[in-house]
Amino acid sequence: MSELLTLTATEALAKLKAKEVSSVELTQAHLTRIEARNPTINAYITVNKDGALKAAKAADAAIAKGEAGTLTGLPLGIKDLYCTTGVRTTAASKFLDNFVPAYESTVTKKLWDAGAVNLGKLNMDEFAMGGSGENSGYGPARNPWDDSLVPGGSSSGSAAAVADYQCYAATGSDTGGSIRQPAAFTGLVGIKPTYGRCSRWGMVAFASSLDQAGFLTRSTEDAALLMEVISGHDPLDSTSSPQEVPQWRANLNNLNLKGLRIGMPKEYFIEGL
Repeated sequence: MSELLTLTATEALAKLKAKEVSSVELTQAHLTRIEARNPTINAYITVNKDGALKAAKAADAAIAKGEAGTLTGLPLGIKDLYCTTGVRTTAASKFLDNFVPAYESTVTKKLWDAGAVNLGKLNMDEFAMGGSGENSGYGPARNPWDDSLVPGGSSSGSAAAVADYQCYAATGSDTGGSIRQPAAFTGLVGIKPTYGRCSRWGMVAFASSLDQAGFLTRSTEDAALLMEVISGHDPLDSTSSPQEVPQWRANLNNLNLKGLRIGMPKEYFIEGL
């Protein structure tokens, strides 16, 4: 496996900015990994090979001209309930097997505007209704740590892909644990943002009063970076908050955790749980 795959998103972006590696190299390394591992892990429903390489070449050209954005050249995976223009979006349901959106979700548009590369659409529980990844019309995703186990759900493919080095980070969605639980099952960072922080426009809904967009990443710094990109008010989503987006990355090094105590409810420690 290429050592380029084990970088965090932040580390990969630093190498791209320093021109130590190209986006085409990073993208091709991930596509090779996906080809080798997806038959076992089943993280991807749709692999966007041609589109990814085209975007990577454009990213390299932008970097060469000094026109790089926040995420230029970074290969990402997208949970398959975000509508993506020209790329099949199934929500892991055979009902939508041939659905190719003519419009882009707000979250993914922000990612592409920032220069990210779309490697493909990731497996999930059908219509996000599940917590294990087993309820997909395209077969269950597997946990890379032990492929006899589930990676959690509903963002099963997102967790599996990031943990298996098939993308640097992946979008997820969280209604009742669908980012946080898979992150816990696969050793990743996952956060459900405050309701209204990120636009839900262009996402296939499960429960609109609870659904939130977010990311699964390998580091807290990556999570802060990507959340800064996708957060913010969207006039297309009536529940979107007009609050200013915090500078989360800048505040990471200012955190003082000395003396912090974390409580665990005693009900979590019962037989069988």
